[in-house]
Amino acid sequence: MMWGHEQHYAMEQYAEIFMFLAVGIVTGVLSDRERKRRNELQITARKLSQVYRELQDTFEQVKRAHRLSAIGQLAAGLAHEIRNPLASIDGAAEVLDEADERPELRKETVSIIRKECSRLNRLLTGLLDFARPRRPEWREVELCRVMDSVIDLVSHSAGKGIRFHKETPREILRLVGDQEQLTQVMLNLTLNAAQAMPEGGDVWLTARQDEDGIMIQIKDQGAGIPEENLDKIFDPFFTTKDTGTGLGLSVAHQIVTQHGGTIMVSRNPDKGTTFNLFFPQSRGDLA
Repeated sequence: MMWGHEQHYAMEQYAEIFMFLAVGIVTGVLSDRERKRRNELQITARKLSQVYRELQDTFEQVKRAHRLSAIGQLAAGLAHEIRNPLASIDGAAEVLDEADERPELRKETVSIIRKECSRLNRLLTGLLDFARPRRPEWREVELCRVMDSVIDLVSHSAGKGIRFHKETPREILRLVGDQEQLTQVMLNLTLNAAQAMPEGGDVWLTARQDEDGIMIQIKDQGAGIPEENLDKIFDPFFTTKDTGTGLGLSVAHQIVTQHGGTIMVSRNPDKGTTFNLFFPQSRGDLA
């Protein structure tokens, strides 16, 4: 009986030993796997960090290349825009030199010089507004008043047969922004809409409250913008007008972006163009 009891006890001891050995082996295998996995993760993390640094360097190179390309296009456009008035002024000066005995020709030539000088001044003013924009002066702006003043200003210079319509909700729409700059944007777009309809038509200025902000639309019944030009109209010096500087829409885009908003353009299904301006309800960190 004692022998049988001791044999049973010895078997339990052996079983415990084997169990501890098995647990130790399994623990060692799992620890080894965990250590290998940790090393692999560390190697992967270092590789990802290196790839991220390379991507950052590549991104900075692309940004520099894009800036250089933009500067090159800007310089080329500026040279082209300046060359035409200078040629007119030079030609007028030659005519003026020989027009001593013809007062009518002299007067007409002086008028050309003044006109081209004014054109150069507008060009340089627009370029300065684009290259060195003024920081917005934040305050609450009543959009209805801005739209009224824009319509009043454009009505005096618009051609015959152009009708302006304003559509706003009954409640007062207020937007935190720079009133002068917002007026400049809407004035520029409304003038473009009126100039796009030499035969007359309707221009709608609408504003409404959305869930996330305020949407402003300026719609005309003009000839519309060709499909291939829709993605170029906000580029500096791009214009389809004979007397345009090509900076008005670029400055408008810059002002809207400074206000944390977006500006988009689309062709109307029937005819004409619609500019959509969206401004967030609050300016957040823009101040």
